[in-house]
Amino acid sequence: MLDHVAWDGGQYVIRIEAPQCAARALPGSFAHLSCDDDIPMRRPLSIMRASARDGWIELLYKIVGPGLAALSRRRPGDLVSVLGPIGRGFELHPERPRPLLIGGGVGIPPMVFLAESMRSALGAPWRPLVLMGSEIPFPFRTKPSTILVPGIPPGAIACLPLLDAWEIPSRLATRAGYAGCFDGFVTELAAAWLAAQSRERLAEVEIFACGPTPMLEATARVARRFRVPCQVSLEEFMACAVGGCAGCAVQVETPAGPAMKRVCVDGPVFDAFTVFPPDAG
Repeated sequence: MLDHVAWDGGQYVIRIEAPQCAARALPGSFAHLSCDDDIPMRRPLSIMRASARDGWIELLYKIVGPGLAALSRRRPGDLVSVLGPIGRGFELHPERPRPLLIGGGVGIPPMVFLAESMRSALGAPWRPLVLMGSEIPFPFRTKPSTILVPGIPPGAIACLPLLDAWEIPSRLATRAGYAGCFDGFVTELAAAWLAAQSRERLAEVEIFACGPTPMLEATARVARRFRVPCQVSLEEFMACAVGGCAGCAVQVETPAGPAMKRVCVDGPVFDAFTVFPPDAG
């Protein structure tokens, strides 16, 4: 372990030396981490950043249960076993050059990774907007954005400083009353921005999202309302994370009818409309 930083709300950002994982990681993929020698079950954590050059990966997690509580006590210099990268990542489409990235809670990391990959893509046309929501303090120090975003409701000016430094616009949403944030769900902020776009602009938008299942369901409804494609990264409990136990299986609509897919290896990224069909709410 190279670094371990604590944030409010029982959240931590951990940086681990893992050259092989870093070299192959894609936005949307995850790593399966050992938390402690006395806890045999690993924990799946989405990759937030990866440096193939320097050989590290960075992950954000929130303490939920004894496993991640044990991981939070690890210190720089400790050995942490990593399996990864695992899973299918997000698929970008050049004909949709205005991606709308939506992250909720510990679903924020894949959005940071995806935004950074777009920034690093030489000659690519990407013009992303990143929206993040949280009901506990964000795992970073917010600040007013220096980037104007037409269509964002007045007063929503708080951003992730790292993205601002990359010249990627971002905005934050919460119902907890944090200064500069949109007062409401992140999906409501997304809908407000989409409603302000022209038909021509909407034809260039694709949504990418990760977060709790209710947020992803709401995101799928927003995407369907505005007739834009949407990919979601599912958060599920996993045991093996390599497709053997099928404990993370979810129902997905396919051309042949409903089928059970394993989130770990068939996902975690799926077409939102196959996971949340119209009658799903």
